[in-house]
Amino acid sequence: MQTRASTTSLAVESVVGNGPILRNAAGGKALKEWPSKLSRIFCLFIALGASLVVGVICSLHVTGVLSTGSMLSSYVSGAQQRVHRHIMAPDDSQALCHGMEDKELLWRASMVPTRPGMPLKRIRKVAFMFLTVGPLPLAPLWEKFFKGHQDLYNIYIHSLPEYEPNERPSSVFYGRRVLSQEVKWGDISMNDAERRLLANALLDLDNERFVLLSESCAPIWNFTFTYQYLMNSNQSFVGVFDDPGPVGRGRYDPRMEPEVTIDQWRKGAQWFEVNRELAVYIIADVKYYEKFRQFCLGVCYADEHYIPTMMFIEFKDKIAQRSVTAMNWSRGGSHPGIFGRHNAASFYKTIRSDQSCTYNGAPGHACYLFARKFSPDSLQALLHSATLRKL
Repeated sequence: MQTRASTTSLAVESVVGNGPILRNAAGGKALKEWPSKLSRIFCLFIALGASLVVGVICSLHVTGVLSTGSMLSSYVSGAQQRVHRHIMAPDDSQALCHGMEDKELLWRASMVPTRPGMPLKRIRKVAFMFLTVGPLPLAPLWEKFFKGHQDLYNIYIHSLPEYEPNERPSSVFYGRRVLSQEVKWGDISMNDAERRLLANALLDLDNERFVLLSESCAPIWNFTFTYQYLMNSNQSFVGVFDDPGPVGRGRYDPRMEPEVTIDQWRKGAQWFEVNRELAVYIIADVKYYEKFRQFCLGVCYADEHYIPTMMFIEFKDKIAQRSVTAMNWSRGGSHPGIFGRHNAASFYKTIRSDQSCTYNGAPGHACYLFARKFSPDSLQALLHSATLRKL
């Protein structure tokens, strides 16, 4: 008796066409073997092609050609370096670059995580945003201020597009310029530049406080005091007041209603300091921005009213209604007083001793962290004062 295996066994007879013909033990013709030679060759080419495509894609991702680019590229530091790429423009431009125009930049920067429990360790930083015409004449003073605290701050600079920076590679300001556009004094384009700086800074999730400065600003205290003052504050610092005169309410246009009424119209210096929540609101706003763009023109000076009015309406209890940047308006005019090498030190001393404000609801604290306007020739006097007080 034959076993089941012997009655069902197959044997190769010969090769015909594209593959061997199989016959059973009784001599009957069976199906062709699969895969045939041609099929095996075809499958081999498919496998090689797929491997090549996968290899190319992986290579392009590594080199950044197919990275998320404008979608996820941000000015990252700390924990975020494991998630995003830190993209810099070529050295000759010394600019931070992500390839986004304002519309996309503002949209992406306005995204806020809603899931609780950040899976990455976050180092809270202060974003120092410099709105300048061109150079930073007080850069040596700021270098001294920032020295040794590189893990606690980020710098962003918005200068006129035609300005060509010449910072040394070792400078804290090197490569920190954002892609800028033309800015006109007193115009809504000033607010555009402020929002551009905020949006760039918001791309880094480590940034928690955001302070707007000019090239004529100088720090009053050392970095540690400044950092703790901002991080421990339960409010943001936006100068807000009601001016009933012609340069206050006199600039109001009734066409701003109903979004802004004359009773809500406020004025203040543009040099603000805000936390992340308020920074996101400023760059995401379309409700108030459009009203100011259309109806706050010419001598209205949108930069003095847009953010103060919006913050007063939406976040009255979250702002201290004062600025942390001191200026001297006692001389009158549309610009604050300028301090040079002969009077810079005395102004410094006056500002440091001012405790007329409240901090977290309590009196008796320093009111200002920065001051302006200091001329370029005040640098040596400021450096001397900084040395005496160990800036």
